[in-house]
Amino acid sequence: MQNLPALTLYLAAPRGFCAGVVRAIRIVEQALEKWGAPVYVRHEIVHNRYVVDGLRAKGAVFVDELDECPDDRPVIFSAHGVPKSVPAAARARNMIYVDATCPLVSKVHIEAERHHQNGLQMVMIGHAGHPETEGTMGQLPPGEVLLVETVENVAGLAVRDPEKLAYITQTTLSVDDTADIVAALKARFPAIIGPHKEDICYATTNRQQAVKEIAPKADAILVIGSPNSSNSKRLVEVARAAGCRHVELVQRAADINWRALAGIASLGLTAGASAPEELVNEVIEAFRARHDVTVEQVETARENVEFKVPRVLREKERA
Repeated sequence: MQNLPALTLYLAAPRGFCAGVVRAIRIVEQALEKWGAPVYVRHEIVHNRYVVDGLRAKGAVFVDELDECPDDRPVIFSAHGVPKSVPAAARARNMIYVDATCPLVSKVHIEAERHHQNGLQMVMIGHAGHPETEGTMGQLPPGEVLLVETVENVAGLAVRDPEKLAYITQTTLSVDDTADIVAALKARFPAIIGPHKEDICYATTNRQQAVKEIAPKADAILVIGSPNSSNSKRLVEVARAAGCRHVELVQRAADINWRALAGIASLGLTAGASAPEELVNEVIEAFRARHDVTVEQVETARENVEFKVPRVLREKERA
């Protein structure tokens, strides 16, 4: 047998699926069990092609807008959340719909609503065009939520009343970048009100922390995730900022750039919150075929969060 080069593989923990993603996938699967195929899903249920293709094979139909759904089939709203206008339109058409919005995103929606009722204008720290940002901004009337993406954006904010402001954030941002934007907001608007508890979700924070721990000792880091996954892209940025010179986002083993990894003795491996463990194992096996791999798990937190599916899926149909 050939002598394979030694490789220490630092495996991040936590990694991969979070409780909100597990719940969203379960919602689609249980909806298919309850109502049969097809079940329509507005937007990708979570940002992962492997997961979406798997659900499509079971009978889920993914669409961009509610207009593409027939009145007589159930529709599911993605884990990222939707503007208020979407469930309102579904109700107007007497559709069966199930909201798979992550409860931690819903918490931000409720927060925004509460501040609005108290007469405050909202500043949202987030990424323009991301479904979660659009869903959160769509909870309030136009003009009530101002979006900032960078520290530089803060200087250009035109607010209604600097004494009546609150801020919220997208749940999948970089913890460190967001802290800089919050500091800029507080410096410019000292009266601004923040959330009682950090909006960035526990899963995003934990995955970033594990990557920070690995980055200084790994020659390269691979993040398994989709190019449209916000939390996966943030993991790449965090790994680079924490000192790892070569960091790549890959969807699965077939995407690995082996030439770029030639000669490495250590590798960090993690997965975004919507990437399944099967893809992590697939990547590890691909390295085992080329290296004598020693896996070291780097655990920075333990997660035991679980979210229930909506009641409509737990109820038996009336005879």
